[in-house]
Amino acid sequence: MTPKNFAALGLNELAFLKPVIDEGKPAYGIFSANGVAIGVAPDRDTAAAATIQHDMTPVSVH
Repeated sequence: MTPKNFAALGLNELAFLKPVIDEGKPAYGIFSANGVAIGVAPDRDTAAAATIQHDMTPVSVH
């Protein structure tokens, strides 16, 4: 497997959810497998639901 192919693993299938501060308030960031921010939600349940709605699997980052 090439480094480029390895870096693309899970890119369209996984979304990492982690706590963030958005506009001064606690929220959950949604990030693609390569670390690019793709969304933010007010809580983890909403972030997970949005991820699933877009046919991705949510994964928590601690």
